Amino acid sequence: QVQLVESGGGTVQAGGSLRLSCEFSGDIFSARAMGWYREAPGQQRELIAAINLDGRPAYPDSVKGRFTISRDNSKSTMYLQMNSLKPEDTGVYYCNADWRQAQLGVWGQGTQVTVSS
Repeated sequence: QVQLVESGGGTVQAGGSLRLSCEFSGDIFSARAMGWYREAPGQQRELIAAINLDGRPAYPDSVKGRFTISRDNSKSTMYLQMNSLKPEDTGVYYCNADWRQAQLGVWGQGTQVTVSS
């Protein structure tokens, strides 16, 4: 039973854009605050965008103003629009519940984002 499937990653030059998608099991995640996580090379996985059930987003300073998270529960899908990408945005991106508010599900395989300088 697949719970989370990420897609949309790729290789872009600095300043470019990507849009990530996350298909989630609606019966498991539609009632949870959710988030996007990034695992940069040699670093721990970190929460880089979160969205509440009412659609209110939250971002750390590192991506604020450049990334936009959204969700469409009717499609069981969450998105991450990433603009003005920087080399330090490179990493594997995962979606899951927002660990601060809800129980995490089984991690998917993630999607690789590589930003070249």
